[in-house]
Amino acid sequence: MSAAGWPECDAFPVFSVCGWSGAGKTTLLERIVRHFCQQGLRLAVVKHNIHGINIDTSGKDSDRFFQAGADVLLQGPAQEFFRAHGAGDRRLLAALHALARRYDLILLEGHKGTPFPKVWLLSDGESQPPPDAGNVLAVLPRDADRFTALRALLTEWLPRQWLKTPAYGCVLIGSRSTRFGRPKHLVASGGATWLERTVRLLQELAQQTVIAGNGYVPASLSTILQLPDAPGVEGPLAGILAAMRWAPHASWLVASCDLPWLATDALRWLLSSRIPGVWATLPMLPGEVHPEPLLAHYDFRAHHLLEELVASGEFCPARIAAGPHVATPCPPPHLAHAWRTVNTQADLGPAGLVH
Repeated sequence: MSAAGWPECDAFPVFSVCGWSGAGKTTLLERIVRHFCQQGLRLAVVKHNIHGINIDTSGKDSDRFFQAGADVLLQGPAQEFFRAHGAGDRRLLAALHALARRYDLILLEGHKGTPFPKVWLLSDGESQPPPDAGNVLAVLPRDADRFTALRALLTEWLPRQWLKTPAYGCVLIGSRSTRFGRPKHLVASGGATWLERTVRLLQELAQQTVIAGNGYVPASLSTILQLPDAPGVEGPLAGILAAMRWAPHASWLVASCDLPWLATDALRWLLSSRIPGVWATLPMLPGEVHPEPLLAHYDFRAHHLLEELVASGEFCPARIAAGPHVATPCPPPHLAHAWRTVNTQADLGPAGLVH
């Protein structure tokens, strides 16, 4: 199977453990899964069975639905299972596409013909993997310490794989600012509007930068894509979700337009939090009760967390910090001023900043 035509494939955290039947794949994967789950990561395993699968009891309601042609979701008190009709490689790619949005690491058992990196477990009497295995990073004989070898390989490989996700930038704007008296993104300081300055800072680190919101944008930024707010969503979350829906496999640096003290080093500090297991970084500022969601980093895995907020009628992105996989570190003291926002003219202080 080729990864051609699926550009996101290369950045996904998918790793395969391959070998012939009886080579020890399941035993090794069980230990690896337990280890990385204990490290706080969320894992998924995709198993290939050339002989077909039998996971339901013939005659049961769920099996009757499946045999009639439906895909079936089975739900219990502490688990659920989705049984779908297969469609070959296309089905595998679609499944990995969906799993990548919710898991830190996806392990394949088998699937030796896929383009993903893999280890090959040698069987007795075998000296090398078959020529069609492809992209084999390590060959592990039966008498090797396979667990230690694979653990070390994944520990080194996974953080690098995460950094393959493109980092995009998003500036949030609104059409009006009631307390300030005029649209804040159009306030000028140092010869540029706050919007122009924020876009420029994000462009230093982001592969692509967009503006999210329905306000007026100066002609100087006419080449920057402006996304309308996500319909049916209130507040800044409408802009965040507009960006994440537009590029669902990007990592997002999000900044509101009213951060006149924003600095590149603060953005770089946010990007340094891009590690496996951290789906969003919402800084906790000294003296604050809630983390800051409007100068923050959102990995694409945070997308479904934010969508779940909307589905529950909540529109404050900071609420995802109550769940797992969201970091709330305190910024270094010399960077904390970058999170200082402006809500009224008085917030500008005696220096004024505004021209």
